[in-house]
Amino acid sequence: MSKILKKAASLVFADESVKPLMRIRRKDRPAKPLTERQLIQMESQIGATIFGDKPEHVQRREFFNLDKKTWIWYEEVVGADGKVKELTTKYEIQEKGVLKVQPNYQYSYLEGEELHNFVLAVKEYYERVSRKLYKQDPDTGKPLQVV
Repeated sequence: MSKILKKAASLVFADESVKPLMRIRRKDRPAKPLTERQLIQMESQIGATIFGDKPEHVQRREFFNLDKKTWIWYEEVVGADGKVKELTTKYEIQEKGVLKVQPNYQYSYLEGEELHNFVLAVKEYYERVSRKLYKQDPDTGKPLQVV
């Protein structure tokens, strides 16, 4: 892991218990006849479940890790007028913190409860994706034992 990513991870993750989660890399994924995009789509479906059931007005929801420094939250919502509205929020892990980028040039660093919730979502993402998709123990990266 690069020094910058380690620094960013230390800013995002306060405790040491998540360091093993950061060891999961795309090249460690089991060999499957799937493209990287297909894997990301599968991860995003798992990531979307972290936030519970979709409200009735939400048609589609995705949450995924695009690369080492980028997380994406995407939602399609049906407005009161019946039109579908899309919202994509990008979270960039930087030395200074986690930058939230939204449409119309809205930029802000996560703070307080929003930062805490993002960290919890990332931890849960790694836990679920490791276990459900890659069949790996999220703490060690070793294959799960089939019981």
